[in-house]
Amino acid sequence: MRSKSTETAEVQTETARFGLGEIVRHRIYPFRGVVFDVDAEFSNSEEWYAAIPEEVRPRKDQPFYHLLAENAQSTYVAYVSEQNLLPDADNGPVNHPQIEEMFDALEDGRYQLRPHQSH
Repeated sequence: MRSKSTETAEVQTETARFGLGEIVRHRIYPFRGVVFDVDAEFSNSEEWYAAIPEEVRPRKDQPFYHLLAENAQSTYVAYVSEQNLLPDADNGPVNHPQIEEMFDALEDGRYQLRPHQSH
């Protein structure tokens, strides 16, 4: 049985456009964030999916990204389809309070993952 981290690494190298630590922005809505996990395809609830207006609802058969996100008013966790993301490293660091829990320094426009600590 493969671990989630092994599966995530395989998604990143085989199909996902963006990797862990990359800074991205939404192509329609005014927010940006740092990728902290990737699903090979849609893996959220049907209720969540149905709440997206049909005219902008993304396909399910593409990678979806978990982001530590920010906009002008707040920080939050976002779940976004690949078709709705663009690179955004040129706009500097993301100011999300959880970044330091998962990532070390920002180097060359990408956050470096913290080494995993075992118990």
